Amino acid sequence: MRVAVIGLGTMGGPMARHLIEAGHEVTVHNRTREREEPLAALGAERAASPAEAAQAADAVLTCVSDTPDLEHVLLGPGGVAEGLASGGLVVDCSTVSPSATADIAARLAERGIGMVDAPVSGGSEGAEKGTLTIFCGGSDADFARAGEILNAFGSRITHLGPSCAGQTAKAVNQVMIAGTYASVGEGIALAQAAGLPIPELLEALSAGAAASWVLTNRAGNMVADAYPLGFKLALHRKDLGIAIGLADQLGVSLPLASLTAALESGLIAQGHGDEDMSALARAIRQLSALEG
Repeated sequence: MRVAVIGLGTMGGPMARHLIEAGHEVTVHNRTREREEPLAALGAERAASPAEAAQAADAVLTCVSDTPDLEHVLLGPGGVAEGLASGGLVVDCSTVSPSATADIAARLAERGIGMVDAPVSGGSEGAEKGTLTIFCGGSDADFARAGEILNAFGSRITHLGPSCAGQTAKAVNQVMIAGTYASVGEGIALAQAAGLPIPELLEALSAGAAASWVLTNRAGNMVADAYPLGFKLALHRKDLGIAIGLADQLGVSLPLASLTAALESGLIAQGHGDEDMSALARAIRQLSALEG
């Protein structure tokens, strides 16, 4: 399949690499053009704009930071809609507003272009390994067409309903992990203050009911108080804003997510927004006087 990939960040770059390795004809474009170079070395074509990337494509994969970015890339001047022919498909792996996704899908449909919203979970590790969990929304036909693309970097791919169902599911995911990150940070702070042997404790916890992806993959960051990038804290704060907005529309109370959002906002104000979201532990450490 001829696939254009727009957005080559922490997640999009590995996705494009997996598509090349799977034998697809890949064209890439990124706002920061230098990020195209490693993929060009693997055989990808480079395009000067989203429209140019889409011109020769059967499908376009997008993975950008926020709703306005997606709207610009798909529907703005020089966007995908100007280049992708009727009958083409957009597969969006960004995490953006569900309502905006439904609107974008409807506007693309007017041009004869299908869309699957396919936000992902699994962090940078999952992107590198090609083992992402993918939540999908869109028509049955479009989801079937997207399978050849998503199988290149996803290990669990679930169709949850019509357009925007994938983004709604991702909002649920981000709410759940918010509380997990915060509670793991709290537990580690308590254990450190109590003087417990941390390596032995983490091994024991991982074998019991406290086991989680966060405990396995991010507790080490929290113990070391160092937060190399996996998934930016600022992006998770953006995602929580989407989830809290959706909850407000539906009349659902999210007290834990709202508290986590407040903690993340404070860390972003301190300049920690570009760290991994396990930096939530910084807020717990600060409140516990474990660091200045």
